[in-house]
Amino acid sequence: MSDPVLVDTKGMKCPLPVLKARKALKALDPGAVKDFEHFCKVTGASLVALTEETGGVLVFTLRKPG
Repeated sequence: MSDPVLVDTKGMKCPLPVLKARKALKALDPGAVKDFEHFCKVTGASLVALTEETGGVLVFTLRKPG
């Protein structure tokens, strides 16, 4: 099990907190895609799109519920 990582997103506007979290997850766990799918199920958000850019950077497009 990895040590916990704190991702401080205080004062950031959407979507920066999720993007920063995604970056932290990707560095820790290659299962970031599954993590975001689970995040969407739990929060009611929708995973609209997922793309992988050059260098293996994952880009998640989320839609908030409602």
